[in-house]
Amino acid sequence: MKLLIDDANFEKIKRLYEFYPIDGVTTNPSILAKSGRNPYEVLTQIRDFIGKDADLHVQVISRKAEDMVVEGRKIAERLGKNTLIKIPTVEEGLKAMKALSAEGYRVTATAIYTPQQAFLAGKAGADYAAPYVNRIDNLGGDGVQTTMRIHDIYENNGMKTQLLAASFKNTQQVLELAEYGIGAATVGPDVIEGLMKNVTVDSAVEAFIADFEKLVGTGKTMLDC
Repeated sequence: MKLLIDDANFEKIKRLYEFYPIDGVTTNPSILAKSGRNPYEVLTQIRDFIGKDADLHVQVISRKAEDMVVEGRKIAERLGKNTLIKIPTVEEGLKAMKALSAEGYRVTATAIYTPQQAFLAGKAGADYAAPYVNRIDNLGGDGVQTTMRIHDIYENNGMKTQLLAASFKNTQQVLELAEYGIGAATVGPDVIEGLMKNVTVDSAVEAFIADFEKLVGTGKTMLDC
């Protein structure tokens, strides 16, 4: 399963890339608004940092399909062909997905809450579909199960579309989908770091170091013992 950062905070992205095996970055209009900077300024900085081959997901704002298509082309022109154009999964969005996919652009169908939406997005040519796991939970559904069901629909129908699960509140949701074989997940920095937080592990490492230093001296390692 690909692991992407769901954030536009450049310092956080740099830190996570330093320590974690990250495959790309996703953004949305709300995330970009938090930066307080021009969207293309932020996105260009991210693209330059992650490289031209990494996935970067950027959402259109237009409401009409024709305008979404023009906007999507502009996004790809400015940020490179490995930039996935995020399009909301509504009627106008489906029309735009069909058009952009036919032109060879990579498309991510976003704002997915139901398997029905995901099925139509796949038929429209989307490369990725992004179900909102925790938001589905908040509406009384089961986000993990909904995402698994969408995965099965794509697999059983031989569709090219992969899952980009989004909107997580905890690491358990991420791990359940990884175990199921979901194609990708975009996760906030706090939840990504939560995948490694374990006080038992930290205690074990500290105990190993303390025992070794008792043997050879404080601050010594296998380099200078």
